[in-house]
Amino acid sequence: MSNAVHDSILVAAALEEVFDVVTDLERYPEWQDEIKAVEVLETDEGQRPLRAWFRIDARLFQTTYTLAYEYHDDDGERVMSWDLVEGDKVSELDGSYRLAERDPGSTEVTYELTVTPRVKLPGLVRRQAARRIVDGALKGVKQRAEAS
Repeated sequence: MSNAVHDSILVAAALEEVFDVVTDLERYPEWQDEIKAVEVLETDEGQRPLRAWFRIDARLFQTTYTLAYEYHDDDGERVMSWDLVEGDKVSELDGSYRLAERDPGSTEVTYELTVTPRVKLPGLVRRQAARRIVDGALKGVKQRAEAS
């Protein structure tokens, strides 16, 4: 069974401004409550993160993991995707932000996430947790990008 969750939100900010928000990993703890620390381990020539370590505290669930990032354009969308390199309590943590300009100064952000914890949890609980992460991230991106 797939643990994939996705959703979209319209952000009143230019695509480049939104892209700057989603690629500024070390600032995630400022606008995502459950992310307590991020360390970028490797960047590309444009200083975009290629590998990053995260520490998460989601009340009843604490974990650390490392993600590998890739960037590309796909049919007019700017995409930042990631795959799990290693994690202490998750065996799968893959996803992406897809950004598409809708009007000048308006960007549709789609967040896709697949997460599989190492501990057995009912499918409904896994999907609810993933849904909470996606909803919180999209609202945070919107608030952060529109404030800049």
